[in-house]
Amino acid sequence: MQIKVLYEDNHLLAVYKPAGVLTQADKTGDISLLDEVKKYLKEKYRKPGNVYLGMIHRLDRPASGIVLFAKTSKGASRLSWQFREQTVEKIYHALVLGKIEQKSGTLISFLKKDPAKNLVKVYKTAKNGGEKAELSFAVISQNNKYSLLEIKLKTGKPHQVRAQLADFGHPVVGDLKYGAAFALPDKSIYLCATSLSFNLATTPERKTITIPIPASWQKYLL
Repeated sequence: MQIKVLYEDNHLLAVYKPAGVLTQADKTGDISLLDEVKKYLKEKYRKPGNVYLGMIHRLDRPASGIVLFAKTSKGASRLSWQFREQTVEKIYHALVLGKIEQKSGTLISFLKKDPAKNLVKVYKTAKNGGEKAELSFAVISQNNKYSLLEIKLKTGKPHQVRAQLADFGHPVVGDLKYGAAFALPDKSIYLCATSLSFNLATTPERKTITIPIPASWQKYLL
């Protein structure tokens, strides 16, 4: 697997995760981004022994986009704190089914994960023990069948974007788990983490990393 580096300093490394690749290894034994980036660092810097690489956040396997790793324990600690305190700005783009009448909006709901099914259920109130989830969206372009959204996450819950958009009546293209009408040939979903903004590990400098939406989405918007 060829690693596409988007940003690197002494403490942090941001790379592009292709759709279909695990962020971290699981029981399937399939290739993971974490292991491949470790190999990349070991070869690039000719490191003997094990390579330290801290996992700060994850992307769902069928989604694509920016993933930030820590090359040092200091980087891991300081960036994990930023994610917990919600000072990291996370922007996604999603291609969803259907035309959305409102040009922008906010979705607030309560999510509860069913680990056995790896599925998140959406509730309107907290009475079912769900965790509060909030995102805002803006319609970038659309036609009668599809809408391209820019999404800003206020919270970062598992499957949040997928579950909330499905509950809104506009599931992500290809996302059969959350109600999409059809699967894509490569089993990906059209959800991409396109921007990440954070403070660097050892200075107050604010860093923003951005990538374009995948070119394969364009044919749905013609």
